[in-house]
Amino acid sequence: MLSQPKFRTLLRGARKTGIMLGMNRNLTIQLDENTIKNARIVAARRSISISKLVSEEIKKASDAEDYWVTAKRTALNQLQQPFHIVF
Repeated sequence: MLSQPKFRTLLRGARKTGIMLGMNRNLTIQLDENTIKNARIVAARRSISISKLVSEEIKKASDAEDYWVTAKRTALNQLQQPFHIVF
């Protein structure tokens, strides 16, 4: 457990950088009108906000990227291992 002074220092640094556990940050994007219209429709069908829709899609893309990087690393490691063919 952190001592009180260390915790305060850590918290102060987190506030300055905007990094806090569980803290959401804003992201501004520019989209054309047609994309915004379609996003509203998709979000309404899912009963979520456009912000939540964008957040979920970015999370999916990030998770897919993490999965791909891990899969690639695993495959490359396996290629380094000897391969035995059994007849």
